[in-house]
Amino acid sequence: MKSFRKQLWFTTGKRRQFINITRQVEECVHESGISEGLVLVNAMHITASVFINDDESGLHQDFEVWLEKLAPEKPYSQYKHNGFEDNADAHIKRTVMGREVVVAITGGKLDFGPWEQIFYGEFDGMRKKRVLVKMIGE
Repeated sequence: MKSFRKQLWFTTGKRRQFINITRQVEECVHESGISEGLVLVNAMHITASVFINDDESGLHQDFEVWLEKLAPEKPYSQYKHNGFEDNADAHIKRTVMGREVVVAITGGKLDFGPWEQIFYGEFDGMRKKRVLVKMIGE
C-alpha cells in the first residue's frame, strides 16, 4: 500500500471566498501514482472548509447569503468569542460547511458523481492557509 501527502496553500483576496480546488487534487492523484484508493482533503485551519458541491456561481452566492444569515459577521459584539479576534462567525460557518472530504480513486481518477467538484471555503481570509491532501491506496 502506498501513501502520499501534500499541502496546498491559499491566500484569498477577501474575507470570504470559495475556490474550486478539484484540478489541484487531481494533480496530486496523478503525482501520487495511486490508481485505486482514497484521498482525504481537509482544511488545516479552523476558519476554513473543504466541501463537495456543484461549481455554479448562483449556488455559491446562495451559500454566501445563507451563511451570512446563519452567522452574520457583524456586529462583532454579538459573539462571546470576539474579545481579541473578530472571527467567531467564521468558526461557525466552517462548522456548517465541514472540515474535509474523502473521495474514492478509481482507475487513477477521482470517482465523482455528476457535477461534483471539491472546494476550499475561506471564511476569515486574506492570509496564507493550507489544505492537506492525503492518499492511501495502490
